Amino acid sequence: MKDLRKTGNSAKQTALNISPIYKRIRKIIENARGRISQIVDTEMVLAYWNIGREIAEEEQKGKVRAEYGKKLLEGLSCKLINAFGRGFDVSNLWNMRKFYQTYPILDALRRELSWTHYRLLIRIKQPDARGFYKQECLAAKWSIRELERQKSSLLFERLSLSRNKKALLKLARKGQELKTYEDMIKDPYVLEFTGLAPQEKLYESGLEHALIGNLSRFLLELGKGFTFVARQQRISLDGDHFYIDLVFYNMILKCYVLIDLKVGKLAHQDIGQMQMYVNFYDRELKQPDDNPTAGLILCEDKKEAVVRYTLPEGNKHIFASRYKLYLPTEQELVRELRREKLFAEQDHNK
Repeated sequence: MKDLRKTGNSAKQTALNISPIYKRIRKIIENARGRISQIVDTEMVLAYWNIGREIAEEEQKGKVRAEYGKKLLEGLSCKLINAFGRGFDVSNLWNMRKFYQTYPILDALRRELSWTHYRLLIRIKQPDARGFYKQECLAAKWSIRELERQKSSLLFERLSLSRNKKALLKLARKGQELKTYEDMIKDPYVLEFTGLAPQEKLYESGLEHALIGNLSRFLLELGKGFTFVARQQRISLDGDHFYIDLVFYNMILKCYVLIDLKVGKLAHQDIGQMQMYVNFYDRELKQPDDNPTAGLILCEDKKEAVVRYTLPEGNKHIFASRYKLYLPTEQELVRELRREKLFAEQDHNK
């Protein structure tokens, strides 16, 4: 028994000794598999682009007649499926042709993007919007799911609301750049990921809980550079206690961003309260190398006149945006964006 115990202890000691090298080898294998997967994705993208080019050039020989193109894709699909199996049905071949037509310059393709990324991008009709989403995929490393969600929520249209033609072109070519506080603000914010039903009676605490429970998705909706700092942060003034719903820090703009949640219509008292929060942060908590604090009130509804006349002229740090608890249809969101743009133009002309 004594010898067996020694043998067991020795085996246990050996297992403990190989643990570090096992972890290192496992890391090597995982990294290699990741690189192999990326190489496969890159080769697939290249192959599909070349297939799309062959189809497009062959169609030109038939003078791009719709009937000729349809028969060509059907014939190719039948032969390719017999030779290589699934993945070459007519719709996929159509996507490959569309891929080549959308990105006719091979060197413009980016190996960081998978075929599924490109398949979503080619469905975006507006070139400026397509360019924006491509740049954001590269810069923010969006997954397929994140790209689909941001496209469905019309992120480009929401960001482009307050931009002139030159700024809009820059947005399309370079993606979202944060240089001013206005650059990080959207209106509306789409919070469908909370799972809250628009019809149900909602309290601010419930909305806050839902946002914290989906923090990674809320950070995606907030945009670039945001990190979470605190919730229900208490500040005390002459014995009175106040609570800031959510506190974030934007690493790009180097400023705190205070968020207050309001269920229902925005009132002027809400804006005044946010002004107090921002003043407190700037005077008591902001570090010397921080930029001035920003305040964002998320409300169910607002009147532009209330915001305009409550805030001082030249305000650049406090904002009020609406939120949606569901993903609006494209038509609904476009109507709202047009309305907001009209209000913005009226304010500018006053």
